[in-house]
Amino acid sequence: MSWWVVVEEQRGTGEGRSADQATAEAEALRLAREYQPAYPWSPKSRRVLRVAGGYLVIVDGRTSTFHFRLTVGEEI
Repeated sequence: MSWWVVVEEQRGTGEGRSADQATAEAEALRLAREYQPAYPWSPKSRRVLRVAGGYLVIVDGRTSTFHFRLTVGEEI
């Protein structure tokens, strides 16, 4: 079995696999802080919220606010 980190954007998605849950959770937190979503084009601020199974990230742009979710899940 393997652990996945899935990025769910308002537009588009991404994913990655890790060998164990701790590694997947660390990667999800890193992506929550560093991942550059396609929108907004000019990010001004970022808020990271820990939610069940991952993170919800809110990125404020110059004219709009966008969000994406990082979910950690185990393949069964």
